[in-house]
Amino acid sequence: MLRTGELVAGWREAGVAEGMALMVHASLSSLGRVDGGAATVVASLREAVGPTGTVAVPAFTWEVADPDPEHVGAPDAGVTARREAVPLFHPGLPVTPALGAVPEALRALPDSVRSGHPQASVAAVGARAAEVTAGQTLGLALGRSSPFGRLDDLGGHILLIGVGHNRNSFLHYVESLVPRPRLRVRRFPMEVDGERVWIETPDVGNDNDTHFPTVGADFERHAGIVEVTVGAAVCRLLPVAALVDFAVPRLQELLDADGRP
Repeated sequence: MLRTGELVAGWREAGVAEGMALMVHASLSSLGRVDGGAATVVASLREAVGPTGTVAVPAFTWEVADPDPEHVGAPDAGVTARREAVPLFHPGLPVTPALGAVPEALRALPDSVRSGHPQASVAAVGARAAEVTAGQTLGLALGRSSPFGRLDDLGGHILLIGVGHNRNSFLHYVESLVPRPRLRVRRFPMEVDGERVWIETPDVGNDNDTHFPTVGADFERHAGIVEVTVGAAVCRLLPVAALVDFAVPRLQELLDADGRP
């Protein structure tokens, strides 16, 4: 069974260092048995980056979305009821379970701070947590004016724990920077001046495992990224700046090859 010290040693072997600003994407089950579960994983990450470091996680809430996105015109009673049942975002709203136990364990910490996007928030702890989460535009929620942009500015790193690049949210940030991205509309409820309203904003599209695994694997070969096994999990540490420099033109190549207008 893995304990904090063993996990810290594993993160160190992967390249995590004191003072890093770290975005973590993790599968708890991939590690094997961990004494204390997700809370121990979070504690070990905090210890690895030390008091001057920062640990961030995607704290997305996909359920804060229109349950009937294809419906147009005045809603009938069923559509109205389903839309009224969608929760409003607030900092204490749990992370969508599909993201795993580690993001929720970090979000629930007393000193955790969280950005305010209704669907695509980021939670963070540590020295730069408030700076990382200080603001986030409603449109292009993972773009330059987001926690992902600030982690890029801080020379941050991405730690993948037992997951692939289909879980690497920074590749959505990359797509926000390409000249011709795939686009979609986000739709979510918010409270504005005491009134519940629905907001529509543009954002980059979902990849659905189309190009992100290819871009990520190509970058790892290009940069000589070395895999490290922690417990039973294959882990990789990626420098954000180098990933962005490589992935923006590579992703655009793949999108252009799709023959999109």
